[in-house]
Amino acid sequence: MKKFRKVLDGLTTSSPGATVSSPSCGSAAGTPTAAPTPKEIDVQETLVSENFQLCKTVRHGFPYQPTALAFDPVQKILAIGSRSGGVRILGRPGVDCYCQHESGAAVLQLQFLINEGALVSACADDTLHLWNLRQRRPAILHSLKFNRERITFCHLPFQSKWLYVGTERGNTHIVNIESFILSGYVIMWNKAIELSTKTHPGPVVHLSDSPKDEGKLLIGFESGTIVQWDLRGKKADFRIYYDEAIHSVSWHHEGKQFMCSHSDGSLTLWNLRNTTKPFQVTFPHGKIQKDGRKESCKPILKVEYKTCRNSEPFVIFSGGLSYDKAGRRPALTIMHGKAITVLEMDYPIVEFMVLCETPYNNEVQEPYAVVVLLEKDLIVVDLTQSNYPVFENPYPMDIHESPVTCTAYFADCPPDIIPILYSIGAKHKKTGYSQKEWPISGGTWTLGSHTYPEIIITGHADGSIKFWDASAITLQMLYKMKTSKVFEKPKPGEGRAAELVEEDPFAIQMVSWCPQSRIFCVVGISAHIILYRFSKYDANTQIVSLEVRLQCDSEDVISPSENENNPSFSETGSHSPQPHHHHQHQHPASPGSRTPEGIKDSIPCLKVKDRAVRVPPGYQSELVIQLLWVDGEPPQQITSLDINSAYGLLAFGNCNGLAVVDYLQKTVILCMSTLDLYGSTDPYQRLTRSPRRNRQSTSEFCMRGLSNFYSDSKKRIRTSYQSLTELTDNQQSIDMERSKSPTSVHYPTSLHNDPRVLPEPVASLRASHCSPVFYLLDNDHVNGHCTSPTSQPCSAGKPRIPMGPEGPRLTRRGPGRPPFRKAQSAACMEISLPVSHTEGHASRRAMLQQLHGVTMYSHDEHHSTTSYCWSDRESRENSFTRSRSSSVSSIDRDTKEAVTTLQFGESYGRKNDVLPTPCLWVGTSLGVVLLIPMSIPTDQEERMEEPVTMGVSGALLMLKGSVLRFSFLDCMGALIQTPYEVWRDHNAPEDPDRPRRRKLVHFSPSSSQDACGDGHLAVVCSERQAKVFLMPSQSCLFVHNITESSFVLRADVVSVCNSVCLACFCANGHVMTLSLPSLRPLMDVNYLPLTDMRIARTFYFTNGGQALYLSSPTEIQRITYSQEMCDNLQEMLGELFTPIETPEAQNRGFLKGFFGGNAHTFDREELFGEAAAGKASRSLAQHIPGQGGVEGMKVAASGAVGELARARIALDERGQRLGELEERTALMMTSAEAFSKHAHELMLKCKDKKWYQF
Repeated sequence: MKKFRKVLDGLTTSSPGATVSSPSCGSAAGTPTAAPTPKEIDVQETLVSENFQLCKTVRHGFPYQPTALAFDPVQKILAIGSRSGGVRILGRPGVDCYCQHESGAAVLQLQFLINEGALVSACADDTLHLWNLRQRRPAILHSLKFNRERITFCHLPFQSKWLYVGTERGNTHIVNIESFILSGYVIMWNKAIELSTKTHPGPVVHLSDSPKDEGKLLIGFESGTIVQWDLRGKKADFRIYYDEAIHSVSWHHEGKQFMCSHSDGSLTLWNLRNTTKPFQVTFPHGKIQKDGRKESCKPILKVEYKTCRNSEPFVIFSGGLSYDKAGRRPALTIMHGKAITVLEMDYPIVEFMVLCETPYNNEVQEPYAVVVLLEKDLIVVDLTQSNYPVFENPYPMDIHESPVTCTAYFADCPPDIIPILYSIGAKHKKTGYSQKEWPISGGTWTLGSHTYPEIIITGHADGSIKFWDASAITLQMLYKMKTSKVFEKPKPGEGRAAELVEEDPFAIQMVSWCPQSRIFCVVGISAHIILYRFSKYDANTQIVSLEVRLQCDSEDVISPSENENNPSFSETGSHSPQPHHHHQHQHPASPGSRTPEGIKDSIPCLKVKDRAVRVPPGYQSELVIQLLWVDGEPPQQITSLDINSAYGLLAFGNCNGLAVVDYLQKTVILCMSTLDLYGSTDPYQRLTRSPRRNRQSTSEFCMRGLSNFYSDSKKRIRTSYQSLTELTDNQQSIDMERSKSPTSVHYPTSLHNDPRVLPEPVASLRASHCSPVFYLLDNDHVNGHCTSPTSQPCSAGKPRIPMGPEGPRLTRRGPGRPPFRKAQSAACMEISLPVSHTEGHASRRAMLQQLHGVTMYSHDEHHSTTSYCWSDRESRENSFTRSRSSSVSSIDRDTKEAVTTLQFGESYGRKNDVLPTPCLWVGTSLGVVLLIPMSIPTDQEERMEEPVTMGVSGALLMLKGSVLRFSFLDCMGALIQTPYEVWRDHNAPEDPDRPRRRKLVHFSPSSSQDACGDGHLAVVCSERQAKVFLMPSQSCLFVHNITESSFVLRADVVSVCNSVCLACFCANGHVMTLSLPSLRPLMDVNYLPLTDMRIARTFYFTNGGQALYLSSPTEIQRITYSQEMCDNLQEMLGELFTPIETPEAQNRGFLKGFFGGNAHTFDREELFGEAAAGKASRSLAQHIPGQGGVEGMKVAASGAVGELARARIALDERGQRLGELEERTALMMTSAEAFSKHAHELMLKCKDKKWYQF
């Protein structure tokens, strides 16, 4: 067989993985065929491995499961800690930084070193970390691990280098911030309390220094004990014993009073003159009942007592509401004088912090805002206005407003699309926000030079779509639309569809968008497709509905006669809104099958509005396509979609077959099963099989694609998204725990790495290896992991729930856990996947079955050498097991071959074609590629009247595994864009002189082929391998086996550095790039082990070397695999620290300084230093040096540049002062010389005079 040596002279040498194959690779039947050789294919590949590097760029959205909050009042930056060990630092818009603790332990508390460019974090693994914020990528400078005690509270006084650390045992330790070494000075709990006290005071819940005297430390214990400790005298000034547990303490700025919040919903005010009893006790929300007793109230978790110069002080607290009022939302209460304002929140309050004008605690505080961190939102309340409006949040904190179910990422969009979307979206913005500027305004950020228009699209569980401006590594909402407005509101419990997906019937599965033509298409969970067109004008429209019957009967016997049906048919166009029922050839049910009375047939899942509706400017629905119920079985979910505006066609498929719709004529032009698409070229020999005993069992499994993410997830794995609203398993237990123990509020026991307690994320991860429609087979359940997702036949019978050690967790629900309203979105599912070689082979099917929502099949062996098929046996549980043997020679007819990807384009449908024609490329889960040539009228009038014809007897190619992606290159290696129609506004007023006509832009493969002959290259990527075919000869030029032990989840052909490459994301976490067309490996990075379905559902590559995925249910993580962007990343990121002069303390005056104590003479170094206090025990804590210095040099050189700039400024200032001093000295010398001269002259004049002459 002649090799393509001569043809490939211009190509770079392929790697061992990318081998040159003979033309027989692309042959339909596997027989060698000689392909016509082009004159020359000379592709100079410019991409090399040095062009690629993988790194994270920025994270958008709300921090998932937040736990801690801190604010720097001078730098004006905010830090949020999370349960997974993440820290988000926010400043002005554009200043948004994400850091991660390597341990992954929950962040208990955050403390800024105010105006120092540093942050201290205390984690649940009892470790303190010091972060350096003077570099764009913060890094840890020091860590201190406590070995014998657990950290409960930290306090760092302003302008102090000594950190107070309270522990669970009630002790208080002191840490030097500069060296991160423990001081020998310790306040032991048994010395803090009286010796006569018989009970332990409990953990330390509060530490603060007195505003009146820094040498006095106020220590609050959980039991209700409060001690003021004299640091110099090493003794207690006073002790307070109160009956109710303490949650927080807040000082009056004069240091003569402080306020405490308690677990019974009370606030106590204490005066230092008399500490025997509280000066005042109030129950802000506790009313006196008829019997004279007060209502029982929830704990007040935190209180802040802030003073004002010109008005009454503010008392702001969270919690304290009465237990009797059921259904009341969490609230923040603001008491200002006699006025009490209750601000109800949508989510539970995690933490709040009052922002004040001064960083000094002994000055009038002047609060101006309060930051409230909720479990799923961040709000800032303006305290300067009496109605307390909230500030408009400039950060994209509402990505998760409804659970994200799919994403799309478009880089280098047309430059006019972002302003247009923004102008339309701005009309629907909310009002009523505070008119003042956003108070978190720290840091600096400038628009980098490497920016271009980028748009991110998110689809959500409630059917909404959001367009985001993602240019210059920021994220801003542009436009929001709701697909549910197309349908009538489903009545509760109405119909079978309501039974299956009553919670989120409009959830978005996938989106397709053409920025040039501005046509937008969405696929919903209820097997529906909506086509939108963009218009700048509002309109009255009648929504056209098409109904498609795309269902195959699993009892049909596959015979040659079935494949002889006419493969191509069309329906005459009609513009009426009446539904077009398109039926497929169906065989009668077998005698053994049951047909119950009243089953649903030929009806869609949702009802489209049948009246004319007024639609605003923006995206306006034009066509709705719905799949129909068949014999009581819901339609299967749609697994693939493509739309082409130049052709006016829309194609979609599922595990039953393929349908093509002409959206210009509003007709279905093709609707047939996958098997019928082959015609006479079916590469498999399929054997008949005896009818099943129970046909209904088939519908229980095979046809439940509609409900795969929702119906079963309600019963079994509502763990991932539900954890958004619950930090522990039992919400009721939180309230009980809070009323008993203040430390459990801020620091739940599960946050600590207690070996006896399984953390919730781990529990949910283990619990969710059984997906909603993922039914494990006997021999495919390996070590508790999901197994082969594309190689199981449809199972008839009930699902088998694994009863391993984690089995009971699948149905576990805490006694107080309310049923969750929201649907288990596809983006929130979790699955445990193997990454080893042996388990990885068996894991592909389970993943793609969850990924696409259907049961799919594939075989993994090379098709050109041996024909494969499947055999199955029926077990006692009615489950089937796939035979691993390669000697079987038939495919069971029950196997469903899903259409996994579709692509319209100009290509050669047959080997003997001379000119390219419009074609539809179809990829299936069996690794088969089908080409369907089409005949489309070119004249505009004919296009609206003449039918489009399609012939299904086109080419057939083979790959290993499910086909994921198609792309086309010309013979010079350049990417061929798909044809599109230039956007025109259908609702714009018509100009009689210039009638509107369709303007099409075609990229024909033969347009640039003068030098190398006709033809083009087709890049096809499957879950196991990639191939490059030469069209029209269908010769396989290159083949590369991408992975043997795993499978590809996402593959895209993208442009990087003015060239193109194939980017792949595998289930084992590897991100790879391959050159085109030679398929040389350029990059292979083990980036992210895939631990949940969220990443698989939302991973998306785009041009410019960028990609994104949903890192948590509330956050989008963007990454880059381009070396150029990694090099420019420092320029694009914001600067967290800016040199700001620390505000000077107010002059206290002589009398206040004299009678107010000696606060300014307190020397902590003299008291806590090693010379006075000695060294702490080595076994108590272990110092761990961080990589901050190295990171500062390697990753964030800008921090050093900033330091040099500041040093240079200081030197300039010093030089200026020296210059001024030199000038003054010169003036003094001049005046001295003049004085000397005058003195000398006077002396000479008076030298000879006698005394009496004067």
